Amino acid sequence: MRRRQRSLKVEKRNESVLGRIKELKSEHPFWGYRRIWAQLTYGKDKLKINKKRVLRLLREHNLLAGSKRAFKASREVDSKKPRPTEPHQWWGIDMTKIMVQDFGWIYIVFVLDWYTKKVVGYYAGSQSKSSHWLMALNMAVNRQFPEGARGHGLNLMSDNGSQPTSSRFMKDCDTLGISQAFTSYNNPKGNADTERMFRTLKEELLWLQEWHSPVELGQKLEKWIADYNATYLHSTLGYRSPEMFEKLYYESQKSTIEVA
Repeated sequence: MRRRQRSLKVEKRNESVLGRIKELKSEHPFWGYRRIWAQLTYGKDKLKINKKRVLRLLREHNLLAGSKRAFKASREVDSKKPRPTEPHQWWGIDMTKIMVQDFGWIYIVFVLDWYTKKVVGYYAGSQSKSSHWLMALNMAVNRQFPEGARGHGLNLMSDNGSQPTSSRFMKDCDTLGISQAFTSYNNPKGNADTERMFRTLKEELLWLQEWHSPVELGQKLEKWIADYNATYLHSTLGYRSPEMFEKLYYESQKSTIEVA
């Protein structure tokens, strides 16, 4: 009898948590238990809950994402990869694409700050020429360096594709005062931060529906980027969003200067 009562109490205690977990899984079907736990703990919920409990509830209710072990490749730490120590020291630029039914491919270019994980600039359209990559880069520069990026030691990492290696793109980078760097052919993970960002974009937005309108895609992409920068929690940032992490960095720098 007592066991039954304890079981009912535990079940009741889990009801509200389970309901919230189901909400998060419906919105983010690719999330695993660690990200669910992080959102419950550091997001708006502010729940005191341990990872094991979240994992157990997900497992008991068949809410875990499928295992990806068969697709994992062995990796080595790349000592040549730049490690930024402050915002806007290293940006990465790359492209992905998504099919829009009865229209064709829409190309999406992101410029990502490697230190804060913030999307600082982007482009979405039916073409992917060097001019379109420059549109994303110019957006980033205008937003982050209203008075110009020259003299700020900004570096831009990209692959060896035709767009970032074009004479026009390289000339404009030089004019802006941005130093370009390229992933080597024997170092495919050199731009891994930016590529990982695209995986998040696909799992959180692009793969969740079939697209029939480039206008709708553009509108939802703009909103997703704003929400991502403001609320997406990263374990590498101490479970803070890109904008929160950036704000804390500059506040700490200001405090250091005032003390000195």
